[in-house]
Amino acid sequence: MDFASAARLLTARGWGLVAAGAAALLTAHIMGRRDALILGLFLLALPLLSALALRLVKPVFLVERTFSPATVETGVPARVMLSLRTPRPVRQSASMREGLPLRFGQSPVFRFPARFPDADGASTYEYQLRSARRGMFPIGPVTAEFTDLFGLSRRLHTLGATDPLVVSPAPQELPAASLGGPRGTEGSVSNPRRGSPSEDDVSTREYRAGDPMRRVHWAATARHGELMVRQEEPVTSPSATLLLDSRQSCFAGGLGTPLWTDPAAGNGLSTSESFEWAVTASVSAAAFLLDNGYSLHLLDAYARPGLGRSPSTPDPLQCDFSGAAGLQDIAEGLAALELEARPFERQADTGKAAVPGSVPAARFRGIRAVRGAHSAGTASPKGADPSPAENRRAFGSGLADTLAQRRRGPLVAVLGRLTADDAARLAPAADYATLACAILVTDRLQEAGPALAVLHAAGWQAVAATPESDLARCWAAFASAAQPVTSSPGREDRP
Repeated sequence: MDFASAARLLTARGWGLVAAGAAALLTAHIMGRRDALILGLFLLALPLLSALALRLVKPVFLVERTFSPATVETGVPARVMLSLRTPRPVRQSASMREGLPLRFGQSPVFRFPARFPDADGASTYEYQLRSARRGMFPIGPVTAEFTDLFGLSRRLHTLGATDPLVVSPAPQELPAASLGGPRGTEGSVSNPRRGSPSEDDVSTREYRAGDPMRRVHWAATARHGELMVRQEEPVTSPSATLLLDSRQSCFAGGLGTPLWTDPAAGNGLSTSESFEWAVTASVSAAAFLLDNGYSLHLLDAYARPGLGRSPSTPDPLQCDFSGAAGLQDIAEGLAALELEARPFERQADTGKAAVPGSVPAARFRGIRAVRGAHSAGTASPKGADPSPAENRRAFGSGLADTLAQRRRGPLVAVLGRLTADDAARLAPAADYATLACAILVTDRLQEAGPALAVLHAAGWQAVAATPESDLARCWAAFASAAQPVTSSPGREDRP
């Protein structure tokens, strides 16, 4: 124990008694007074016994922390309710401080017990947190400083554990765009709305040779003066695919250039400004598609579950999302999604090969105890991962196989800086979609030129964007499928 720690064992009042006791002992020694000796020993023993009692009697507290809402969007305040109760009465008062990352500023300080405790004796405190960055932020534990009944000594205790505050990216409103839907039995594109089988879903067409007579619609035949038959189209939710590239090599500033980091973030995400823009674009595209009645299939560049590597995802195996609940799951999963080094690339900090779909163990170790650990073997469902050789190459045969097994629908890809080989492997995916749209997020627009040319030649509607680009204007480019867009609709790139 150093001198500073020893000095904090006693309060100012306690050190005052120690000084008075020392003075009484000095007086007893000089004057030979026995009563001064007894007084000095008493004054010295009282604060020391108080400090010993605080060390031997450790308080037991039950700490509960809830967030409202459970998952909050960036820029939106979250209300934190902190409740502390103890199974046995505690007479001494305590000053408590909530543990917060530096991003949230000064930690709130409370006094225990509360002035007005709950009916069950719990002391409840409330405060708000707001973050402009997404992530999973560890909140807690509570640090309590207890003092004895006489206020002579003090003792620090750590109460409870940490709870993760999940801050998801906020979707931006996108302009209306007709992305097409799944094709019917005769090649027509259905309207992207949910429905239920009813008489309104029954249409008629002209009789063709080979149609069974039981399908003749006699009322329509009488109106048109020719044989008309019923045509029943199955009512299904139109399907769309969202592809999010999270490879570190596509979003880093370049070879040897460190990624963007926020020293006050407190969440340990490996990210960059361009990837943050891509995450916002992804959640905005997901909100647009789900709000328009599409069921969404979310993948990464290796045809794995798009959120399988995120420690904040509710289900690392989930690929399909629909409705408002699906959008909530996507936003929650994107909260802690970070960039991924190349699969099977050896990590410098561990010296072990990284398994695709895994997250470094040093990150979110305390949070995973609450959310549940995600092992590498559960990063994607059986049969979804490409082979190890194919897993080294993004946009490989695994992506084509996945798209071929699904109903034809729009394909939206949010990508980073693609090489010509990446673009050539991705280009054929447009054949499996009614409309293929791509946003290439780069630091400089010129870097996306070769990849845009390859995608345009394959039938993609592709645009380039920088972290300063306007997402709504990029999305508006997909509404007009007349001519390919060869430059970013955002601000001009700076040299």
